[in-house]
Amino acid sequence: MAKYVYDFTEGNRNLKDLLGGKGANLAEMTNLGLPVPPGFTITTEACRHYLAEGAVHDGLDREVAEHLKALEERMGRKLGQADDPLLVSVRSGAKFSMPGMMETVLNIGLNDESVHGLAKQAGGNERFAWDSYRRLIQMFGKTVLGIDGDLFEDALDAVKGRRQDTDLDAGELQRLVETYKGIVREQTGKDFPTDPREQMRLAINAVFDSWNAPRAILYRRQERIPADLGTAVNVMAMVFGNYGDDSGTGVAFTRDPGTGRQGIYGDYLQNAQGEDVVAGIRNTIPLEELERLDKTSYDELVRIMEVLETHYKDLCDIEFTIERGKLWMLQTRVGKRTAAAAFCIATQLVDQGLITLDEAVTRVTGDQLAKLMFPRFDHGAEKKRIAKGMNASPGAAVGKAVFSSERAVELAGQGEDVILVRRETNPDDLAGMIAARGILTSRGGKTSHAAVVARGMGKTCVCGAEELEVSTAERRFTAPGGIVVAEGEVISIDGTTGEVFLGEVPVVASAVVEYFEGAEPADELVKAVDRIMRHADASRRLGVRANADTPEDAARARRFGAQGIGLCRTEHMFLGERRQLVEDLVLASTDEQRQAALDALEPLQKSDFVGIFQAMEGAPVTIRLIDPPLHEFLPDITELSVRIATSENPTDKDRALLAAVKRLDEQNPMLGLRGVRLGLVIPGLFAMQVRAIAQAAKEVPGARPEIMIPLVATVQELESVREEAVRILAEVGVEALVGTMIETPRAALTAGQIAEAAEFFSFGTNDLTQMTWGFSRDDVEAAFFSRYLELGIFGVSPFETLDREGVGRLVELAVQEGRATRPDLHLGICGEHGGDPDSVHFCHEAGLDYVSCSPFRIPVARLEAGRAALSETDSDTR
Repeated sequence: MAKYVYDFTEGNRNLKDLLGGKGANLAEMTNLGLPVPPGFTITTEACRHYLAEGAVHDGLDREVAEHLKALEERMGRKLGQADDPLLVSVRSGAKFSMPGMMETVLNIGLNDESVHGLAKQAGGNERFAWDSYRRLIQMFGKTVLGIDGDLFEDALDAVKGRRQDTDLDAGELQRLVETYKGIVREQTGKDFPTDPREQMRLAINAVFDSWNAPRAILYRRQERIPADLGTAVNVMAMVFGNYGDDSGTGVAFTRDPGTGRQGIYGDYLQNAQGEDVVAGIRNTIPLEELERLDKTSYDELVRIMEVLETHYKDLCDIEFTIERGKLWMLQTRVGKRTAAAAFCIATQLVDQGLITLDEAVTRVTGDQLAKLMFPRFDHGAEKKRIAKGMNASPGAAVGKAVFSSERAVELAGQGEDVILVRRETNPDDLAGMIAARGILTSRGGKTSHAAVVARGMGKTCVCGAEELEVSTAERRFTAPGGIVVAEGEVISIDGTTGEVFLGEVPVVASAVVEYFEGAEPADELVKAVDRIMRHADASRRLGVRANADTPEDAARARRFGAQGIGLCRTEHMFLGERRQLVEDLVLASTDEQRQAALDALEPLQKSDFVGIFQAMEGAPVTIRLIDPPLHEFLPDITELSVRIATSENPTDKDRALLAAVKRLDEQNPMLGLRGVRLGLVIPGLFAMQVRAIAQAAKEVPGARPEIMIPLVATVQELESVREEAVRILAEVGVEALVGTMIETPRAALTAGQIAEAAEFFSFGTNDLTQMTWGFSRDDVEAAFFSRYLELGIFGVSPFETLDREGVGRLVELAVQEGRATRPDLHLGICGEHGGDPDSVHFCHEAGLDYVSCSPFRIPVARLEAGRAALSETDSDTR
């Protein structure tokens, strides 16, 4: 019989699939003997059943009742008991951390009777009891009953005015409870539910429902979290941080998640419950100040932080509450961190002997490395600082100030860079946070919602800039000195220093890019990157090449660690001033005229190749013969037609050119006369290119050309071109591999035959994706991709990450059948997927020899190739 509920004493951290991250880690801390309030976890299986069937499993209510009874017996009081109530929290907890995206309800079990019992428990503290009751109605009303949270906030603001919520007395809070109950009655037509069991049941269902809340769906899509996991639900005995000044709540990290530096890091809030800290509604104090307020609890917390980091062998994120001097652990997890912190922490843990260098490489990602390569502000530039907050998530962000999530999405969709400015963010702001270049808040600390989510997404964020008076209603903020910044004005924020600047601050290359360009590692971050990159390079099996078409790109690729060129596109060499020679080729009416045009192009092509071979210094260079339709190099048919029609004396050449353009015009040129077809239809075109390659290679000592025939769909096409290419190479006296791009589904399906004539395959996954899916990238991305992502049809664009189930199966088939025919067949990939982290792992698993990507993505591919090899080794040893 299926088991849907587990006591905290029954689980462990390896059961995240079943208990979610929060539940598994609560169980782990319980097993370690740490002070965790007792409770139980309802599994993700129960959630999936609820979401599929629209109701809880038949046995779930019975299991929950049994575990609640055991909890009541352990605590010595019953849920909602009038004279001595047990209260519980109901909190979400998915396998992967989704901070603030799903629901939590605290203080369940309070009603008009038990609130007096709670006050009695607290030694007659009426203020504490009514504060807890108003919090329950507010959270329950918004989370469970779907009431607009602003109605409760407005009522609270009306009572407290310019005071803090902690300044309200018991009488004011009691009256606020009645106001809140009136809001519930007015908005739902029913009274607030007073039965404690009913409160808990409805809260559990609300947490299940929150898995499919719009913000949770958006966050999963952003973080590529599978949609079918579901969330666990954790029911825990309440401990209270809002008893008074001897109580409080906080969030701690075992080291700085922004920089990786070791030390005490976090936020604390006296006389508060946990949601107050992450919501950023009151500015916190640094965790170090807890030592002055409550040294006993502080020392115990520091000890537990060390225990957890040693046990998890990683940065830990901790939520805790102090209840009248007693420390309680409410959550731990491996903490989110910035890209810079990820690299520094990984190498620090190696030096501490907690992990190996192999593990350190798997602890960082190519996406994180890419973020480190983004520009930073020029410290020497003139700039006007208008405020300073907390450096919550590093980076340099410049954009127009906007004051709502909706406006951020709107302007970003129009191509504008924006900075989302709020007093504090909440989970409903997620869409705007994703759209914005950076986030700026006037409230909240480094562990507020804005800070945690921004770090997870790699967004620049400055929090708690108290000098700013933000008015979202008036869409402006006021800085010291009377400076007013209205929506649409440009500001710059530095997430590394916490500074806010008026206007646009210039940016310069990052130190990590300078390192890849050849600078010596200087600071701790760059040294950590250097150390991890060296080990990744030593561990990887996949080679990494570059997509480069010019000597300049080739030289940069070499500096960035490219081991060759996997794609040199020759069509770029026919643009600019050379268009005239292409026109001559198209207009040629005799063999002599055609050959004259080819003879004029050949030395120019040779010069291009000489420069690239020299830049690559003996590394292999795969050169793709001309691929796009020839009419792409000719005048636009409409413009040419208008020019002739409006000219009093159009030239014979213009008329001939128009006739040629009309002859070559195609309804769907990407499926027409291009690639190998063009080389077979225009005699001498491919021969000219092959000869230019061979002559350039002969001129550059050590040159290693590889000639790639594009768009092949049948072995006969390849054989026709290969025969001529081999003859020319022999005539010039140069050796070169001759192979093909696998970019049509038929080529993949007949790879065994094609391998008879090909010495290498390079998978052109851009075209292979288009043809397999049956859509054109240029047309469909703007047309319906956003809707497909919204509906979950795509988890991610198939042009961004390789589609393993469709395109990937074609690649695997071609690898298998190609190597069956020719065991020494060289295999690579040269589409945009060559620099995508997940796609690099696929290429490793599929048995390719190398990936090829743009120069800027080469370090990312190098790192991911190392991670793929080490991850495979790790799985083999388990």
